[in-house]
Amino acid sequence: MSRTRVRKVNRQSPVLLFLIVVVALVVIIACSVRTMSLSEQSKQLSITETSLENQLNEAQAKTEELEEREKYMQTKKYIEDEAKNKLGLVNKDEIVIKPKEDDE
Repeated sequence: MSRTRVRKVNRQSPVLLFLIVVVALVVIIACSVRTMSLSEQSKQLSITETSLENQLNEAQAKTEELEEREKYMQTKKYIEDEAKNKLGLVNKDEIVIKPKEDDE
């Protein structure tokens, strides 16, 4: 009776081994596909990160430029420049020389 049991285990063993191998292959294939997918996603996120860092650097540069302009706009020099450019005003000690207009 023990021989019969041994033979049944031996007959089932190749089938069981085959199923284990198939399951292992399916798991390995699934992991490989997921790894490739995550690798591609990682590349895309890296590109996005670089783009966002560039935008951040540009925004910081623009902020610094605006802060410098704000400081300049609070000076007396800015007020004088604007008065000269927009209103045509001059200081008392300045002489204005204008080009002669041709009447052609």
